Amino acid sequence: MKPLRWLVVVLLVCACKEPSAPSPDASLLGGLLNLTGLLGCSEIPYASATQTLGSAGGTMRIGPHTLTVPTGALSAPVAIRAEIVTGRGVNAVHFEPEGLAFARSAALTMSYSNCSLLGSLMPKRIAYVSDGLNVYSYLLSFDNLWIKKVTGRVDHFSNYAVAW
Repeated sequence: MKPLRWLVVVLLVCACKEPSAPSPDASLLGGLLNLTGLLGCSEIPYASATQTLGSAGGTMRIGPHTLTVPTGALSAPVAIRAEIVTGRGVNAVHFEPEGLAFARSAALTMSYSNCSLLGSLMPKRIAYVSDGLNVYSYLLSFDNLWIKKVTGRVDHFSNYAVAW
């Protein structure tokens, strides 16, 4: 039998066997086994920011995270409020006014430097999540492993979290 066929046979046999050992603890793998797909992280300090941005755009910092609104994304000045969601074991940010839509996509850059080493080996993305941290969808994202930050394209305001 060719080597590739042997590999397929071995994988099929292994997939059909019942596990003989308990599954690893999700915390051991840094949330890699988390059913929501959100990256497990240690707690970061609460932070909030309020800033008025208009047609000229601008950048605001929320703890270790940043939101960059490009020129022309907003037609009129808007008071933007952002806060870090704490006590949930993930890096998440809540934005207001909820539902605010941008004419041009904004960029949300979220740090995951406080997340486990094993979890940081997987490519990250930013997830659009509910208040209960259920994933609605994933943003088009770019993961920079060297600086442990992921940047996603935001078209409207709600809740966002770092996912794998």
